[in-house]
Amino acid sequence: MTVIDPIADMLTRIRNAVMAGHALVAMPSSKLKVEIAKIMKDEGYLEGFELVENEESSQKVLRMKIKYVGERRARRSVISGIERVSKPGRRIYTKKQDIPWVLSGIGVAILSTPKGVMTGARARQLGVGGEILCKVW
Repeated sequence: MTVIDPIADMLTRIRNAVMAGHALVAMPSSKLKVEIAKIMKDEGYLEGFELVENEESSQKVLRMKIKYVGERRARRSVISGIERVSKPGRRIYTKKQDIPWVLSGIGVAILSTPKGVMTGARARQLGVGGEILCKVW
């Protein structure tokens, strides 16, 4: 099965896993997905992630462990929302001075810049703009 927008597929898998209360979510891997997973782990939204060899095909599988807080019955995910901004049909680019704040700084905007994939705050520090991939809060 071919996926038109692999980043939207990744975010939808994470969103569905959070709503269902799953601890792990797996998906086909790519360099961009691994970079997004690194940022989400560094920002505290994921407990961890790993690349696993797939037995059926040569493509690796990205397995992410979603972070939850609270005890068993009152357990809730750290991720309360995740949204794709730039889509294949409509790319959204931003200048360095127009990088959006997500929930007044509580959330994170993930950008693809000429210096790599990074958070909106890091892009502001480096003074670069780019394509807004997604927002996580």
